[in-house]
Amino acid sequence: MTSEEENKVAMVIVAHPDDAEFGSSGTSALWIKEGWDVYYVICTDASGGGDDLATTLSVGARRETTETRKREQRAAGEIIGLKDVIFLDYPDGILEPSLALRRDIVRMLRTYRPSRVICPSPDRVWEPAYYIGRHHPDHLACGQAALAAVYPASQNAWDFPELLAEGLAPHKVSEVFVVGAPVNNYSVDISATLDIKIAALRAHDSQLGSHFDEVEKWMREGAARAGEADGLPFAERFHRIENR
Repeated sequence: MTSEEENKVAMVIVAHPDDAEFGSSGTSALWIKEGWDVYYVICTDASGGGDDLATTLSVGARRETTETRKREQRAAGEIIGLKDVIFLDYPDGILEPSLALRRDIVRMLRTYRPSRVICPSPDRVWEPAYYIGRHHPDHLACGQAALAAVYPASQNAWDFPELLAEGLAPHKVSEVFVVGAPVNNYSVDISATLDIKIAALRAHDSQLGSHFDEVEKWMREGAARAGEADGLPFAERFHRIENR
């Protein structure tokens, strides 16, 4: 029995609520069907998910947005079958790949000890076209911090020795699946879980409710296009990294 078979735990690290639903929830749902425990780690407090064109702001409005989006993310997690959703609560919209964020992600990795990690790419993609929504600076910062946390920090006792004092021993992640990378090399067949992905996205009503039919059409068409690379009906594509 391999170490991965002994520890069927996966962690999805993203910047905001709904990021994971868009990028990888079909894969998460499939792994859960296969007996994996899946955890979401959301780096921000989700307070920036309001009207992009708002001209007046208040602490109360941001707090209400945070509460709504966290509630929606937990509801989506129940649909997928997640073990838990953890929020690191960094301010939304100004996330940086700081040492503090890296340490907090390492803390999560050493606490839950996943064999697999899903995270966003730290790099922009320009071909075939630059999709501006994918490259929110929080996404890029999350990807950079997550990859640095996986290697070398999580598996290196010399990185963040204060975590050893918390009883958190080094942990080596076996595989990383990067969403939105410039080069993809791995497809996951989500034919059996695409409807779960759509249902989980629907839970994010404050962000998607007013135009969900359009979102659903876009997601189904995108999953079909992603499957073409490997002859699959529907897929999610990643750059898969083995940490040997």
